[in-house]
Amino acid sequence: MTLLHIVILSLFQGIVEFLPISSWGHLVLLKELAHWPDHGLVMEVAVHVGSLGAVVVYFRRDLWAMVLGVVRATRGRPDPGTRLAALMVVGTIPVVVAGFAVDRIFGDSLRTLEVVAWTTFVFAIVLYVTDRRGMTVRRLEHMAYGDAIVIGLAQTLALVPGTSRSGITMSAARMLGIERPDAARFSMLLAVPAILGAGVLKSAELVGSDAAALTLASFIAAALAFAAALIAITALMAWLRRAGFTPFVVYRLILGAGLLVLAYAT
Repeated sequence: MTLLHIVILSLFQGIVEFLPISSWGHLVLLKELAHWPDHGLVMEVAVHVGSLGAVVVYFRRDLWAMVLGVVRATRGRPDPGTRLAALMVVGTIPVVVAGFAVDRIFGDSLRTLEVVAWTTFVFAIVLYVTDRRGMTVRRLEHMAYGDAIVIGLAQTLALVPGTSRSGITMSAARMLGIERPDAARFSMLLAVPAILGAGVLKSAELVGSDAAALTLASFIAAALAFAAALIAITALMAWLRRAGFTPFVVYRLILGAGLLVLAYAT
């Protein structure tokens, strides 16, 4: 990959990873229009590590509260951090179980332009409906374990490329009446174990291979993805404190329509 490819890929991935607009849809569109070669496993791990770092930095207080909460729970003194950690575990279990099942049953067969196009389009409508019909009456502190299970089950749909992990989890949270900033907050916290797990699995594939060597390109990709993701998360959280998901819905509908044209016009 050229330096230009690395820069564009890293910025692209960092920006779209946490916005509810389907990162898969953008990567497919980029490959179809630019005819770029596959970026490879090393680069994929690098941009995900960078994106993960951005979430950790932005939500460091929540993550630290969870760590302290788990420690205090072992001493018989649970606190709100303990409960948040438990909600995270409950919300993560469904995608772990479903991930192995989907991989064994479907493999890479779902990674087609047609699938990405339809999921990008359809789940834009889902985001719009849930955001409009969902009441804004609950904060993250009011979330029950049943709510975490529902959001976790919704996250399993993101195993289908184009669905958007952040989009579908925010949709589920909004359907449950959770306020927009808190819906985004829980969605992004759920991204930590999801990205970490995927990163560990992909990194394991690199062990013992020639591609395992860290290069300057991978460090550049990780740094750029980190910066782009941190800016995107900050902007999204600021936006959701005063407005809704409609701009993202409109953007996804346009993207989905464009992918559908590409899928069926050839």
